[in-house]
Amino acid sequence: MANFSFDIVSEYDKSEMNNVLDQVKREVESRYDFKDTPADLAWLTNDKNGFKVTGNGEWQIDAILDIVRKRLATRGQSQKVLDLSKEITESNLKASKEVPFKQGLDQEKAKQITKLLRDEFPKVKAQIQGDAVRVMSSSKDDLQAVMQLLKGKDFDFPLSFTNYR
Repeated sequence: MANFSFDIVSEYDKSEMNNVLDQVKREVESRYDFKDTPADLAWLTNDKNGFKVTGNGEWQIDAILDIVRKRLATRGQSQKVLDLSKEITESNLKASKEVPFKQGLDQEKAKQITKLLRDEFPKVKAQIQGDAVRVMSSSKDDLQAVMQLLKGKDFDFPLSFTNYR
């Protein structure tokens, strides 16, 4: 009897985020309502683990974040990766907001996923392994049903599936 498995992780694709940044920068530079303003989108750090949004005020930052959300959707990325909890800081007639990316499943989120899988699929075995959850079953159909269930649930963090075996 063959055992099949995959991992559930919470991470983002850095190359796709790079494409999103380039597309948003291009759109911000070409929009007439952003002309002669400090509107900009840049990397938060050299590790590319977040965006720094700069603008005239809160309305401009919200407009840039709206463009970011649209670009994430067109590139097939979840906008749940954006951590919008930080406040806007204003200084020298400029406003800026740091938007780090959410990455990694903490224990609480992993337990939430394993409990859901235990309740819905008793034949499937889910195991927490660091910042990932390994799901194992003897049936590929069960694993596909697990993926469909998790895609249908509205978690407040992005999920992706890796390491298919």
